[in-house]
Amino acid sequence: MTSPKTPRTSPPSRVLLTGFEPFGGEAINPSWEAVRALDGWKHAGAVVHARQMPCVFGAAIESLAEAMDELKPRLVLCIGQAGGRAEVTPERVAINVDDGRIADNAGQQPVDVPVAPEGPAAYFSTLPIKAMVRDLRAAGVPASVSNTAGTFVCNHIFYGLMHQLAQRAQPGVQGVRGGFIHIPYLPEQAANFPGAPSMALATLVEALRIAVRTALEVERDIAETGGLLH
Repeated sequence: MTSPKTPRTSPPSRVLLTGFEPFGGEAINPSWEAVRALDGWKHAGAVVHARQMPCVFGAAIESLAEAMDELKPRLVLCIGQAGGRAEVTPERVAINVDDGRIADNAGQQPVDVPVAPEGPAAYFSTLPIKAMVRDLRAAGVPASVSNTAGTFVCNHIFYGLMHQLAQRAQPGVQGVRGGFIHIPYLPEQAANFPGAPSMALATLVEALRIAVRTALEVERDIAETGGLLH
């Protein structure tokens, strides 16, 4: 008597979610606090793997590449702090320039230096950023598309991510999708900056959960206005 065969199951696909270590004299970074809360979360056959990135030019991209080599994810979302913003803001574009208003955590402060000398001027996110904003707003989370990721380490790692994805792409093969999302201060940070907006950690965690879910489920972004007048 032969025993029934056990059906083969495909291993879960992986989502790489990154956040930064604290910088600029802060004791915490909301990006890492929110990202690490989702480590191990599963959706649609995919599991989230959280990794902390150094807030250092160069080292951030190197750490990201190591995590991508280790995990071989199907989706990569890098998250960063944007003190002063009141909304969760998926970024549209990364530009090929490092121009530090302050020094990074290694004391580096590049001025008008390209992220990748051989790279193009800019890369667009391959995430469904407008669908993300739609779903975030539907869930009661303030959100909008951002058209500038700045010129500090957030833009640096965003550009580095998209440059790596472009280099790793294979003709005729659906590539890994990736992009960047900025999030506001946590309330305990904003308390030190009177008048600065903030967002509760539980709301930020739920916002990233929605963003990952939308990115996994929406293949083609919606055609909905997200432009600015200035």
